[in-house]
Amino acid sequence: MFKNKTRLCRAISIALLTTPFAGVVSAQDAATAEDVEKISVTGSRIQRTNLVSSSPVTEITAADIAVSGVTRIEDLLNDMPQIFAAQTSAIANGATGTATVDLRNLGSTRTLTLLNGRRLPSGSPQAGGIGADVNQIPAALVERVEILTGGASATYGSDAIAGVVNFILKDDFEGLEFDYQYSFNQHDNDNSALQQLNTDAGFNAPTGSTTDGKSHDFSVLMGINSADNKGNITLYATIRDIGEVLQGNRDYSHCSIRNVPNVCAGSGTIAEGRVTDFSSYDFIVSGTDFLPRNGETYNFGAVSYYQRPDERKTFGAIGHYNVTDNLEVYAEVNFMDDRSVSGIAPSGAFFVTSTLNCNNPLLSAQQLDALCTQRGFGIDDTVSAFVGKRNVEGGNRQDDLRHTSFRGVIGAKGFINDDWSFDVFANFGSVTFNQLFKNDLSTTALTRALNVVTDPNTGDPVCQSVLDGSDLNCVPYNIFTTGGVTQQALSYISLPLVSKGETVTKQISGYVAGDLTSAGIIMPGTSTGVSMVVGLEHREERLEFDPDQAFRTGDGAGQGGPTAAVFGEYDVDELFTEVSIPILEGSSVAEQLNLELAYRYSDYSTGQTTNTYKYAADWMLNEQVRMRASFQHAVRAGNIRDLFRPQSLGLFNMNEDPCASATPLYTFEQCARTGVTEAQYGNIADNPAGQYNSITGGNPDLRPEESDTVSFGIILAPEFLPGFDLALDYFNIDVQDAISNVPERFILDQCAQTGAAEFCSLINRSPTRGTLWIGNDNIVATDINIGFFETSGVDFDASYKFNLEEFGSLSVNLVGTYLTKWDQKSTPDAPIIDCLGYWDRSNCGAPTPKLRQNLRLSWETPWDAQVTATWRYFGKAEELNDGPTTLSSQSYLDLTASWQVFDNTRMRFGINNLLDKEPPIVPNTPSGIGNGNTFPGPYDAMGRYIFAGVNFSF
Repeated sequence: MFKNKTRLCRAISIALLTTPFAGVVSAQDAATAEDVEKISVTGSRIQRTNLVSSSPVTEITAADIAVSGVTRIEDLLNDMPQIFAAQTSAIANGATGTATVDLRNLGSTRTLTLLNGRRLPSGSPQAGGIGADVNQIPAALVERVEILTGGASATYGSDAIAGVVNFILKDDFEGLEFDYQYSFNQHDNDNSALQQLNTDAGFNAPTGSTTDGKSHDFSVLMGINSADNKGNITLYATIRDIGEVLQGNRDYSHCSIRNVPNVCAGSGTIAEGRVTDFSSYDFIVSGTDFLPRNGETYNFGAVSYYQRPDERKTFGAIGHYNVTDNLEVYAEVNFMDDRSVSGIAPSGAFFVTSTLNCNNPLLSAQQLDALCTQRGFGIDDTVSAFVGKRNVEGGNRQDDLRHTSFRGVIGAKGFINDDWSFDVFANFGSVTFNQLFKNDLSTTALTRALNVVTDPNTGDPVCQSVLDGSDLNCVPYNIFTTGGVTQQALSYISLPLVSKGETVTKQISGYVAGDLTSAGIIMPGTSTGVSMVVGLEHREERLEFDPDQAFRTGDGAGQGGPTAAVFGEYDVDELFTEVSIPILEGSSVAEQLNLELAYRYSDYSTGQTTNTYKYAADWMLNEQVRMRASFQHAVRAGNIRDLFRPQSLGLFNMNEDPCASATPLYTFEQCARTGVTEAQYGNIADNPAGQYNSITGGNPDLRPEESDTVSFGIILAPEFLPGFDLALDYFNIDVQDAISNVPERFILDQCAQTGAAEFCSLINRSPTRGTLWIGNDNIVATDINIGFFETSGVDFDASYKFNLEEFGSLSVNLVGTYLTKWDQKSTPDAPIIDCLGYWDRSNCGAPTPKLRQNLRLSWETPWDAQVTATWRYFGKAEELNDGPTTLSSQSYLDLTASWQVFDNTRMRFGINNLLDKEPPIVPNTPSGIGNGNTFPGPYDAMGRYIFAGVNFSF
């Protein structure tokens, strides 16, 4: 199975020789520990007698999920202070239809997501879809979620740079449980300032109360034990139906806001039709005339989705059976079918043509005069002209995204003897992807449909391509007369796009775990011996993404460029080991002192090998004070998209081109380095949508990125305050040789400011217009091993529970993260970009506040009811480089209650964002991570979330 036996043998030798048995003595008469149940904690396969880990682990329980009222696991996770929003249901433009997890804001590809300690497959073969889709997780079956932040590659392998999120499901359920929840969003549109912005732009923003996003969530669990009580099988099925929310239903998202100062802006591709050369003239179509355009734009915000509609079905089974006292077999089967539709504004002719012929018979006399005659052109001439026409007649673009996943696990575990146990399993996971993008337009068809001449035989307007025989199906696209677009023309230029794909993960893993106490491998003065794990793992990854010809050629006018096909696969063979050594026990300086070591050797079929390791210590001074510390070296090998995707043209976000507009931000000398001519300077048209072209792609020569994580903390449970616990943990994660692309804006700035050829050679401005957003103008930003990411901070978790005598009990929990650093470096020689407390469109992205925290107060009444109030706090973030937009800190209040009506019936209801707090307004919101003038992942973007549910158990 292993491809390089020499390297493997060397790694085994290193692992065994470095196992710290030095100083360990034989103690045949050592006391035998009392038999207790041992369990494993996320981050280690060593079985232990308590849930305290040498690395900080945060737990979310099934009760926490029920209290939150969420039907999407990602919504709950994104409220956790350690987790930042990645792909969510609130992404429209750029959505993959998945839900991914991003620990420490290091990216979802650096977070390893597990189900019962085993890998999930990549959620989607699309760009942005790498990372497990937590839509696969049935919330009703979750017993707890364990979040380990900081590298865990030595235990679980690649991708655990930022940490691990481990979903642990119920596997011993007995009986029948039915759960139903209804929920919706509600918002009071009473922001007079934003309504006035809409009025000033000629838009009618909504007023009063609006209710939408109605959702239904059903689940059923059934569990049965075998007749001999040696086994159990748990079955589950869920159905979730989530309704859409339109941006037009909120006054703060009804129009796209641009900071010049704050105005409703929108797109320059307008519904009426626009003809311009971006310098000497700019016309808008009115009736049969060309009138000077007076800044009119199209309000694409109102018709775009704030929350995508989503239909999800899951079902599966978890079972285990004790064949003998020493052998248990187990299996898991999970299935999910999820369909989500991303809706954005209509497509259009996004200035895809560069000329118009003056003899076009669809031009009126007035239009011919304005476009040609007054500018010195005759009837047989062709003029420079770009057409911007929004396809309002054809309807909104709909991106229908469907993911169907299957996962199967089969394994066996048990005892070899009193001291040694084993666990071996095979894990197979696959995701099938299908996409239908509707209501886009063909660039090729648009070009032909706008090239219209007079038929010499009939005198009727006809496409030139019909006369020359190159396209006999062409129908003239009459954008020169209000209401002139025909259904026949729409049918001709309309273009559905289709893609499909699959991701597959195969994992075969096995290990033996031993307690060496009875063998006498015990440190002096302790009664518990060394514990160890040794295992082997083989893993295969495959990804296939197959877009149709229209996607591949970039013929979709609303796609921003070609969508490249991707196919790749690799496999990896691994050896791993862990050792836990009790150093002290019952001494004056430590009630317990344990040392943990872990190592993993990985051999990739791509020719790369990696070594990862961990050193950790757990020091229990007494029952009141416990300290822990760890150092972990983790790696992430490039995934298939990182390695194998071809170069293709796409879009990136940028506030503005610093060399565009009448008053450029940069001097002519600076802009000239980026490719601007003297004639272009001051005359380059900027893109009002803030999106520009870039060429991105994979790189098969990428080195694995590496990270070092240091953490240390203290856990307090003082006797003088019974019921109080406090955990404080410092962390530092330093990622070197990070796999990413150099940000396009950074390339542009470095070229302008330094003239360095390594940056200037990557900028390809239009030689005639100087633009970076029309046609094939671009900045090249393919994947490389860039500089580094580094983040550090302190996690805190405090809880206090006390009795209220005849009034029940009260519990308080405060969990949060205070960041002290979030730095990144785009190239080894580049300056450090400090993103702590900042946001922007090009480098830092979504806000990275210094402080995030949740405070929960829960009252357990003596009347079989529980009332919980939660305060969620998200700190402020300033715009990078002294930008004008500071996002103030946000506080949200959630109130929930549950009542045990009967022994088998429990009801719950609640309101999240009780006070209907509006999200902070972000002008020029970057597409993808931003939507509707804000960042809907970090912030509550849709007002109140109201839910009510009932649970029946038998």
